[in-house]
This record gives sequence, structure tokens and C-alpha cells, in this order.
Amino acid sequence: MERMAVPMLVADASAVRDTEARITLAEALVRSLSDLGVRDAYGISGGAIAALWHAMAASPWQVCHFRHESGAAFAATEASLATGRPVVVYTTTGPGLTNALTGLLAARGEGARVILVSGYTASAGHGRHAIQETSPFTMPAEFHAAGSLFHQATVLDAPGALPALMRRLANGLARPQGWVAHIALPTAQQAAPTAPPLPVPRRAPVAAVPEPALLDAAGAALRDAPFAVWIGHGARGAAREVRAFIERTGAPIFCTPRAKGIVPEMHPQFIGVSGMGGHDGVAAWVQAHAERILVLGTRLGEASSLWDARYAVRRGFVHVDVDPQVPCAAYPDAPTLAVSADVGAFLRAVLVRWPAAARVVLPSRPPPPSAPSLAASDRVRPEFLMQAIQRRVVDAGDAIVLAESGHSFIWATRCLRFATPGRYRVSTGVGAMGHAACGVVGAALASGRRAVAIVGDGSMLMNNELHSAVKYGARAVWIVLNDGRYGMCHQGMQALGLGADALFPEVDFAALARALGAQGLRVAAEDGLDAVLDAALQAAGPCVVDVLVDPAARAPTAARNRGLARLLADGGDAEPSFPPR
Repeated sequence: MERMAVPMLVADASAVRDTEARITLAEALVRSLSDLGVRDAYGISGGAIAALWHAMAASPWQVCHFRHESGAAFAATEASLATGRPVVVYTTTGPGLTNALTGLLAARGEGARVILVSGYTASAGHGRHAIQETSPFTMPAEFHAAGSLFHQATVLDAPGALPALMRRLANGLARPQGWVAHIALPTAQQAAPTAPPLPVPRRAPVAAVPEPALLDAAGAALRDAPFAVWIGHGARGAAREVRAFIERTGAPIFCTPRAKGIVPEMHPQFIGVSGMGGHDGVAAWVQAHAERILVLGTRLGEASSLWDARYAVRRGFVHVDVDPQVPCAAYPDAPTLAVSADVGAFLRAVLVRWPAAARVVLPSRPPPPSAPSLAASDRVRPEFLMQAIQRRVVDAGDAIVLAESGHSFIWATRCLRFATPGRYRVSTGVGAMGHAACGVVGAALASGRRAVAIVGDGSMLMNNELHSAVKYGARAVWIVLNDGRYGMCHQGMQALGLGADALFPEVDFAALARALGAQGLRVAAEDGLDAVLDAALQAAGPCVVDVLVDPAARAPTAARNRGLARLLADGGDAEPSFPPR
């Protein structure tokens, strides 16, 4: 028996070595993506990715099977932004791929690190009407090539192409401004045998610093006239440097909606939020008191600035961004010193050169908006709801707060105040309805924290991943502003003097939540808000708070509506008008 045991053990060891020496391409891809930091994958399965799905399920990843591919992509976007890690979206061919595109556009616009892995029809089936065919015969070439949708895209049609693909992907993920990639994996190749891949080395992000001459020019420009600082989402990784800079220089500071919290909004030098849902008076204050603006990490797009000409102050901008295409894009006629650099690296270098005696004299800040008092009513005023969210969600905890496109984003941006970066999330570029209603699930699952989405009833009906949250026990909360209408469309059409039907039958979202297995709470009176919010935040799993809001409450969208009115009056040719030089 002892003699027989030795060869049996040897045979077993040889079998293990043979197994390790021959894994599938799908397994090799999953291992390589793990080396790059992937821990989470969201998507929907299909026959064209059967082997890939099996390889992911056998890995240490948290693989979540969602209800719609766009919801999975929104969740991946917020998961990546909440953790800083790359996140995988997986889809099958045909509609699986096309359904994900809106969420992937949002991922690129938000600066997330998202890797789409999709099925691809075997070459023998191209042009032969294969089931859900994905090939050059059925899909735009841009789906599988770098361009405006993907920073990197390729068809992984042979195991030997994996190492070079992973090196390119590692380089892309090291970019500070995010990276969205697409790996199309042919069904016939997923189970192809290959050797285990070598570890893929991760690249540390490179902080780009401008040349000393450009740093000196920027410092001199900022010292020659009173200036203010305008920060955007691209400065979120430089909160410490931004605060050190403004406190050293005395400069007043304001932010875009996505940059709330990078500098505490209660800081004495903070003057408010620009753009959609921003604070009245900020643009006029800047025009009156600043001759130059230091712009840090924002594209100054319509949602961030409303292209308000008052921000184009007399001496223009010193505009710092890692993307050299950003400066001068939104305000092409404003004098601009463009600096292509990482915001944190730029500020550290400028501070070294900054004279101790050079400080901006800070005038009085614009007064904060007054808070509403409690009222006896059968409907909740949105601004009063935001007060309650400030007390119970923002100030009393550390939950990530997401606001949905529409009136939810307008009220949240205007009323909520944050003291730390990364707690407030809104999509102002793509601005897809359903982004927050789905993204809240990814933010909660990947971060392990409570995540709260402030959403409209229209967005909640359009797309949500509540059922996925139930399956995976996500600590997600939806606060639904329920008024039976697409509120921004309804009020916007009225403001423009136009007519259309933006109403729909009221939905009981608390009952809907309970039907899907989540906790559901409903509130119509303002004096019941705190208790309901506390209960939602203490729930073990997902919870929906259905808030019957006052449909007559006017959201602070006047500036946006004025811009639309100008566009309509000018036949679509309206452009920002800058003050004469």
C-alpha cells in the first residue's frame, strides 16, 4: 500500500500542475484584471458570455447580477468613484451591449475607471444573422475602437494578445482623470486554453507638474490683481492643497455642483456654488470683487457655469486641468493662461513660490439663503425636506449622498452643505435620469458605507436597481420626491410660456419597495421627516422613503430657464456674451 501511495500522490500533483498550466482565456482575463485592482463587477449575463460569467463567479470578485445593463453601468460608475478602484461592467452581445451605453457615457463624463467586458460574435457568424449578433456588420465601428465613447477598445481575439492589452490598460488606469475601456471577448475564444498570465504591474498615477517658467507666470498673474478660486470635480483629490492655498493667500473660493465639499461649505472664505442649482449672487459677487479667477479642475460647462458672462472677469482665467483640451473650451473669448497639470501638484509647486506677505483682501460674503420654518401642510416643501436631510443624513453621519438629474439635483445642490470631499455626487454632464437611482447601489456595495439617493419620481420609474439592492443587501436609501410629474419639464415649460403634458399618475413608492422586498416608508407631513429618515438610515438593507412633496413649490431654476429662453429667441445661435475689454 505504501508503494502505491507514492505514484498516486505524484499523479495528483501532476494533475494540479496540468490544471494550473492550462486555464481558459476568460479566467486569464479575470486574473489580470484582478492584478489591476478590480474587485467588483456589475452586469447581466447571456449565452455569449457564459464562460466569462463562470470565470468571474469563481473569482474573489463581488459579482452582482443586475436588472438592466444601464443600471449596472451607473452602479459601476459610482462604485469606482466611491472607492477609487476600477470596476467591471459585463454584458452579452447585441442589446446587452447597447443597453449599457448611456451608463458608460456617464462613466467617462464623471471620470470613473470602468472596464466593459462584452461578448462578441465568433467570426464564423459575422454577417450571417447570428442571435444578437455583435460584429462589424451590426454595430458601429466606434464600439470597438478608441474614440468619444471609449478611451481604449479592442477585440481580444487570441490569448497571445492579453499581455499587451493589459499593459495598455494599466497605463490608462493610471491617468488621474479616469479611464473607460471596452474589451470585447469572442464567445469562441473565452474557453480557449492558455497559460496562466504573469502578474500585471499597476502604475502609480503620475502627477503632471508644469514647467517652472509656466509656474512663475501663473504665480505672477495671480499676484498682480485680486483673484478668486473656482474649483471643480477634477480637484477632488487635492482637497488638502486647495485649502492650504486659499488659507495662505486669503483668496475667496467657490465651487461647481460636483465639487461640493472639497472645501467645507461653511469655511469663511467659501462664497457659494456656481451653475445649475447654485447660489444666487455668486456670479455678481465675483464680477464685483475679482479681476482674475484661478480655475482648478473644471470644464466650466453649462451645468457648472451656465456660461454666465459675469465669470469672464476683466483679466480672465488661470485655468489648471490635466486635460489640455479643457482651458478655453467653455469661455473661448476670455483671456486665459492655460496650465496642463495635476491640480494638487500645481498648488504644491505654487505654494513653494508664494511670498508670505501676498494676500487677497476678502470682502463680505454673499448672505446665505434663509431656511424655511415648519408649516402645517399635507405636503412637504422640498426646501424643508433638504433641511431634514442636512440634519439627519449629512450632519449626523457619513453616508454618500447622490442627487438625481432634475429638481432633486437642483434642490440638493442649492440647500445641502458638505464639509468633506466625495460625499456628494451628481452627474452634470450626461445627466441621465436613473443615474443616481441605480448608482446608489454600486456606491453602497463597493464602499461598504450607507449611500443615499435623492431622486425624482420620474427618475425612479425610469430606471432603478432596487431589486438588485434587495438581493445583495445594499445599505442604500432612496428619498423620492413624489409629485406625480417630471417636475423640471413641467415648471420649465411653464416658465418658457409653452405647453405640454408632463404629468403622470401618482405612485406609492413605499408599497412598490415592499413588493420588491425592501423596506418602504411614506411621509406627507413635515413634522414626520426626521423620524422617517432616522428609520431609513437604521434599516439593515435597502429602504425607500416616499416623500409627498408640494408640486407648487418653485425650484430655483430661473437662470437655466433664462438661458433656454435666449436660445429659443435666437434660433439656437445664442453664445455667451463677454464684457468688453
